[in-house]
Amino acid sequence: MDQNRTPIFEAITKYIEKNPAYFRIPGHRFERGINKRWKDAVGENIFKYDLTEASMLDDLHNPEGTIKEAQDLASEVFGAEHSYFLVNGTTCGNEAMIMTTAFQGDQIAIPRNAHKSALMGLIIGGAEPLYIMPELSEEWGIQGGIRPEKVEELFQKNPNCKGILVVNPTYYGICSDLEGIAAVCHKYGATLLVDEAHGAHLYFSEQLPKGAIEQGADMCAQSIHKVTGSLTQSSMLHVKSKLVDVEKLEANLHIVQSTSPSYLLMTSLDMARQDLAINGRNMIDHAVNLAEYARTEINKIDGMVCLGKEVIGSNGIKDVDLTRLIISGKSLGITGFELAQLLEDEYNVDMELSDYINVLAIVTYANTMEDMERLVEALRKIAAKRKNGVVISNEIFLPEQPDYVISPRQAYFSKSKIVSWEEAKGKIAAEMIAPYPPGIPVIYPGERMTNQVWEYVESYRIRKRHLHGPADKELKTFKIIEE
Repeated sequence: MDQNRTPIFEAITKYIEKNPAYFRIPGHRFERGINKRWKDAVGENIFKYDLTEASMLDDLHNPEGTIKEAQDLASEVFGAEHSYFLVNGTTCGNEAMIMTTAFQGDQIAIPRNAHKSALMGLIIGGAEPLYIMPELSEEWGIQGGIRPEKVEELFQKNPNCKGILVVNPTYYGICSDLEGIAAVCHKYGATLLVDEAHGAHLYFSEQLPKGAIEQGADMCAQSIHKVTGSLTQSSMLHVKSKLVDVEKLEANLHIVQSTSPSYLLMTSLDMARQDLAINGRNMIDHAVNLAEYARTEINKIDGMVCLGKEVIGSNGIKDVDLTRLIISGKSLGITGFELAQLLEDEYNVDMELSDYINVLAIVTYANTMEDMERLVEALRKIAAKRKNGVVISNEIFLPEQPDYVISPRQAYFSKSKIVSWEEAKGKIAAEMIAPYPPGIPVIYPGERMTNQVWEYVESYRIRKRHLHGPADKELKTFKIIEE
């Protein structure tokens, strides 16, 4: 196929040049109805590409022309048999993969560090989760990988399990042994699904781990927008497997995708794919080289440390994405939360995330050497001011997994009530709690709150650590299932 082609962009451009009398959605009519202040700020041309399913523009939910060609071009680039453009993000891709693999009452293995979209997929589809725990890096306070041996154990105990979802790479760039996990899955006739939201770039550099499809995954969903050049919310789903019912997958995508898909998002996917196909190696290698420069310089700063390949082989970690800079100033007595705030407030350096121990920078091909220098210099100055800080302890442990009582779907549709946090002990949870770090839920909807889990969460609550999931952010109250 001709990877220089951009079918969606070309079709829309031709349509605009026709200058039709327009009586379709959207109502702004080629930018004429757009707020003037907004139009003056961003320019008028982009709004002309905000169209709907005219005859020559194809239909995402029944692609036969330009969108089909664009998706086929993506399949070729990523080595897939089928590719789908997603306008509801990787969230809808994860939901569709789970719904396609395991039906009502079927078992599917879900890692405890899965994105909340996995929980939504379980709720919509009704599958029963078999939770699998990634290993933990106590030194860094983050999730490690999942070993194939642990997956083998799971299938030995649950031979009817339909598949497993693996987050690879994690938000922090940690990679599991996907090839080994794929071999175990296929030995049992099970499907390997990969949440590759943070890994679309892995296919384009020999300096990085291989992509999920290259390692034997049956399906993966990836956020093209997170690390390459498409617009926020635009993603792709790839299939390379005889185990996947493609018709069922497409039907599920109809359920979780908008029926008014944005042609701006789809065009951006089309154009990003072209860039990756034509110049992806140079682009992604440039990102790696920038990140490696920064990593080397940061590790020269007394009191600062940046994670690298030295962690490979520990905590289930098969490889790492070198474009992620995980930076800790814990030996200077600086939490990740504080470090991120200092970088933003005093040096105008904006990081992707922070936790109790670390800050995370995502380096892409669109970054510059100036960006790297600004980050490194800011860290030098912060470290110089904090030489006498008290080392932060980051002892990480997790309570035993609580008892599974009812499925997430049952929990979602059961009657619930709000009780005081103290009263939650011994009750069935109706919401999730994930303390950060390490960001792994210690209780999911449908599990019974043990004393050990309650005390663990309470230790975070009284220290005002971050707790993701509960509606009451201060955790004075908690939602439980009525029994």
